[in-house]
Amino acid sequence: MIPNRTLSSEVQSAESYGSPANTSNATEQVSPRPDKPEEACGVFGVYAPGQDVAKLTYFGLYALQHRGQESAGIATFEGLTNLNEGQSTSSSQFKGKVHLHKDMGLVSQVFSETILNEMPGDLAVGHTRYSTTGSSRVVNAQPAVVETRLGPLALAHNGNLVNTGKLREHLLERNCNLITTTDSEMIAHAIAYEVTSGKEWLEGAISAFHLCEGAFSLAIGTPAGLMGVRDPNGIRPLVIGIMETSPQRYVLASETCGLDIIGAQYLRDVEPGELVWITEQGLASFHWSKRPERKLCIFEMIYFARPDSLMHDETLYSYRMRIGRQLAMESPADADIVIAVPDSGVPAAIGYSQASGVPYAEGLIKNRYVGRTFIQPTQMMRESGIKMKLNPLKDVLEGKRVIIVDDSIVRGTTSRKIVKALRDAGAIEVHMRISSPPVTHPCFYGIDTDSQDQLIAATKTVAEIAEQIGVDSLAYLSWEGMLKTTKEDPNSFCSACFTGDYPVPVPEQVKRSKLILEKAGTV
Repeated sequence: MIPNRTLSSEVQSAESYGSPANTSNATEQVSPRPDKPEEACGVFGVYAPGQDVAKLTYFGLYALQHRGQESAGIATFEGLTNLNEGQSTSSSQFKGKVHLHKDMGLVSQVFSETILNEMPGDLAVGHTRYSTTGSSRVVNAQPAVVETRLGPLALAHNGNLVNTGKLREHLLERNCNLITTTDSEMIAHAIAYEVTSGKEWLEGAISAFHLCEGAFSLAIGTPAGLMGVRDPNGIRPLVIGIMETSPQRYVLASETCGLDIIGAQYLRDVEPGELVWITEQGLASFHWSKRPERKLCIFEMIYFARPDSLMHDETLYSYRMRIGRQLAMESPADADIVIAVPDSGVPAAIGYSQASGVPYAEGLIKNRYVGRTFIQPTQMMRESGIKMKLNPLKDVLEGKRVIIVDDSIVRGTTSRKIVKALRDAGAIEVHMRISSPPVTHPCFYGIDTDSQDQLIAATKTVAEIAEQIGVDSLAYLSWEGMLKTTKEDPNSFCSACFTGDYPVPVPEQVKRSKLILEKAGTV
């Protein structure tokens, strides 16, 4: 475990935050790509002078672990610059300390009681990461901490920018010292440049956000307060919670499950194009974008967010059961049992069972203690299929006609292994039902999807996919059914991975990095 670092007036190089074993190895760690869209990231922030903000952030990140299992980090600010209302931040230089700890691994692996006890503070920001941009190295772990004339800022980012080439050039022209390969560090440096050029925290941050195009939900710690920010489309989620303390304190999290774990009450979402500024005076709101247009990622609803998290005044478990019922109405099958691919397919499978009248059963048991591993299984284990994570129940499946419900198919490799495992366990028919439309386009906004030529539905018909994965029948939820069951305005979601209709224009050279070339000019 790496030693804790304390930062004061001068922020160290990000390379120094990791252990020698990590930072000396500049090569990327490689593991087999999962056959799922990979999670975005989880961000957390808390303003709570007098509370143990490091431990609050640790537990918040623990609840958000599903959003990224590659690295984790926390930064705490000790000795805030407490300003009277209307007082300029430049009138009081930060004399406190920033404590930063981040490393590769799960939250529980990166932090210990000893480390957290060495991170006092009045506010904190935290991050759990899956690398959608930048390599898988500790230098790219977050929060990103950079120095300004008003003291350090610590930034945790969920999302992806699409104009990183242009922004990087802009920053290098201004002699910004970029030391990682992430767009998150670019956002931090853009804010730092504006502040160091003479602007106050809010003015500098808003100027920087106008340089950013794409998806960004941010928790930003400064010596004067905590910021929560969403891009003008609100593509990635961010919520505000209240701690019932005296005085009242505030929390930011990617999902409401990050509030629940520490006993905070959900207040509301940060709105698209909004900046909330949390200080000793309370919470202030600034709408920095003139033309916000809500485009929440629909995959947050279908798959990414935890089923116990709230969106649109209900748990996602309820929405996922509803799309399962819709799927049953659209695509029935004559079968003996309905099973799910655990855990993400369970609510939809239950909904499918309820609407179809086909009994629900557990046919696959998931090993919930398997995280991402960089240790390659043996050839014999690879040939045995999926049993490191999923193991079929032979006595449940044998002699049965099975409907299996999953949330998505990306490349089809895992689906094929699951179907083979079900048949090996004795299933006489396998009918697969998918609780989302076919994934035909890559994401550029914070979900790590394959390039388009690797997406099975981009190059094959449903009948061809069914043949390739070995099922008796295959059906997807319709795009219209997916949006109808949200009970929200269908135009308030980004569903570009199903349609190719990207709400934030993607530069042609960026498109060509993931789209099939012949289609790049027209998709």
